[in-house]
Amino acid sequence: MREVENKMDRAIVRIRLLAGLPVNVKVNRGRNKIECYGGKIENVYPKIFTIRKNDGALDTFSYSDVVAGNIKFFKG
Repeated sequence: MREVENKMDRAIVRIRLLAGLPVNVKVNRGRNKIECYGGKIENVYPKIFTIRKNDGALDTFSYSDVVAGNIKFFKG
């Protein structure tokens, strides 16, 4: 259990560092549905974070999505 907590803590810190910066995001939504888009990490909360897409839409994710590999960030 300790290793999972460390990964979660690292994911939270890394996302806080990316807040406000332009990023490209690759999201695996399951069943071979992969979405790629650009945007900015707008808000960082204790359990979730939000990404504002370049088209103005807002997506919400949990940190466990990052740890599981369902969300990947690339330099924007």
